Amino acid sequence: MRDPRVTMALLLPGLLLAGCATGSGSTDPGSGGGAPPGAPTTSAPPDTSTGLPGPSDGGAAGTRPSGALSPTGLPARLTVTVDRTGDGDTRTWSLTCDPPGGDHPDPAWACVAIEQAGGASAFDPVPRDTACTQIYGGPQTAHVEGTVDGTPVDADFSRNNGCEINRWNALQPVLGDTAAM
Repeated sequence: MRDPRVTMALLLPGLLLAGCATGSGSTDPGSGGGAPPGAPTTSAPPDTSTGLPGPSDGGAAGTRPSGALSPTGLPARLTVTVDRTGDGDTRTWSLTCDPPGGDHPDPAWACVAIEQAGGASAFDPVPRDTACTQIYGGPQTAHVEGTVDGTPVDADFSRNNGCEINRWNALQPVLGDTAAM
């Protein structure tokens, strides 16, 4: 019979990696972190001209909440720059919340995502001592700067490991749907 300490030592790394890969921030296991937690899904196609989810009456497949959005009024003024291919060809949008506006393709949905991801803290970098799965999610990068609820944000996003993919997915309505990229 195997010593229980040996069994735990063998199982613990796998459990830790599984938790990191699934994105512990999502309360909706079916969302994969792509939609705000608990958001219903639709099957409307993404807006391929912008790389972001479709307009307010449609959306990206499997991610856009249907029905009325109800932002609580978290003020934000952001500039979002996304490089969809990693080749330096960027697109930039302005996004304001309370009320939702700017030239972002879907400001209301983006504002709800910021609120549900935790406000300004959603833009914090992954702590250096965090163990992340070494999984590559694609060449996309993004930079977001401005303020959320009076707190300055200046954040870089990528998809180069499990932690960064989870960060991207939490703010996917702000940064863009990688399926459309």
